[in-house]
Amino acid sequence: MHHPIIYVRGYAMTASEIEETVATPYMGFNQGSTKVRQRWDRSIQRHVFESPLVRLMKDYKYRDIYTHGEVLAADVEMPERSVIIYRYYEQASQDLGDGVRPDIDIFARGLSDLIARTKEQVCRSGDVKPEDFRVYLVAHSMGGLICRAFLQNDAYGDPSSRACVDKVFTYATPHNGIDVKLLGNVPSFLTRNNASNFNRSKMRGFLDIHDGSDRADSLDGKFPAEKFFSLVGTNAKDYSVAMGWSTRAIGQMSDGLVRISNAAAKGTPRGFVHRSHSGHYGIVNSEEGYQNLTRFLFGDVRVDGKLVIDDIRLPQRVEKARLEGKEVRASYHIESVVRPRGARYDLHRRLVSENSAIFRSYDEIVAGRHPHLFSIFLDGEQRTRPGRGPLVFAIDLGVRVPEYEIERFSIIPDIHIEGAYIYRETIIIAAIPPKKGETAWSIRYGTNPTARNPTPREAKLDGLVEPQANPAGVDPVLKFTIPIRTSGRPGIDASLVLTARPWT
Repeated sequence: MHHPIIYVRGYAMTASEIEETVATPYMGFNQGSTKVRQRWDRSIQRHVFESPLVRLMKDYKYRDIYTHGEVLAADVEMPERSVIIYRYYEQASQDLGDGVRPDIDIFARGLSDLIARTKEQVCRSGDVKPEDFRVYLVAHSMGGLICRAFLQNDAYGDPSSRACVDKVFTYATPHNGIDVKLLGNVPSFLTRNNASNFNRSKMRGFLDIHDGSDRADSLDGKFPAEKFFSLVGTNAKDYSVAMGWSTRAIGQMSDGLVRISNAAAKGTPRGFVHRSHSGHYGIVNSEEGYQNLTRFLFGDVRVDGKLVIDDIRLPQRVEKARLEGKEVRASYHIESVVRPRGARYDLHRRLVSENSAIFRSYDEIVAGRHPHLFSIFLDGEQRTRPGRGPLVFAIDLGVRVPEYEIERFSIIPDIHIEGAYIYRETIIIAAIPPKKGETAWSIRYGTNPTARNPTPREAKLDGLVEPQANPAGVDPVLKFTIPIRTSGRPGIDASLVLTARPWT
């Protein structure tokens, strides 16, 4: 389905940034990029990305809602495939408003009103019935907090407007606030320019969270977590807006402004891309961001990957010390990259070299803390052979050799090679749609990245819920396991568990 898209931009710190923002019609959603990232030799890799707005117009026939210089002109019927820019900063502009910066509750109420007005104009033609009207919210940075305040706080909008929201996609939103080195979480007393909006205690207030924790990333049951996507940036180095200050103040494991650990709403599907918070290498004006956005909004298959580790084997010398009762410490980094066939971009990317790999200690793994690797959405219409053939994607999976310690400070350098892996492989997945008259998908996989098609091995089928056996409204789910095995010490025995389900 293609519903109207409402774009909610991020935070503007100064009065001049507000004026610059309101002086443009699309508030950054029209900004593209020709730069992907810096290579190892500092040369720039070029890739032309026109902008999310232009690509939605070219690929999905969306259009804007400006007519004869007016915004949402009252006498104009709005097509369902419309992009609406929520121009909430106009009221804080010296030129277009009163120059007073409102709090988030005002912005949230304004979003509620905008959805109601959009519904009225889209349904005016009669092509869309009011009860069938839905809208997508797409937000960057603080814009995601505005969307959450509207969805989670009953005091900030009309329930009928909330009921119209079908899906929410956020880029680089500080769902659990912003943390700064030495200072910690942004203090609540930093009220200048509404910087305290990123204080967790204040956030829990305007998000109306009552889950008993001190975090602010919970949707608190107010919106379905599976229909809320969090895209996380991991490139702190190229956040040019702060000219290097943010990397020192925020830290490497961030997009330059929002730490990775704060950038996803709890329980939501999420993707990780090597992009910065904004700028030439920004997450919104990127091919990776756009592909995740459109697959989440319009795709038809969701795939989740989890690494279930049955055994992680220590080197013989370290294992001997552990059995003798000595204190042993080890840590592991788990890397994963996912890309569809024929693509020049990654849907998901977490690497040690980019400070974004998953970290697990030996004790956490032994205790059964299995890492969730990725959630991706696929679109059958974007297959290299449209309308036929399997959905094919590749997973680069690696488990890095850790550093080992015995008796706290005794590091063992002679059994550790920096940069080496316990396991590293490219796994090609082919999700094959059911044949005529059948209902079940199947999955084949291979580990030969040069082969035209995956090696014809069937993944072990853990379970299949056939559509006709489901209760009303429950989608069929396929769950497959792919063995991850290495011999000797150090080594790993694990399973890559893939869960695939229809997505609408």
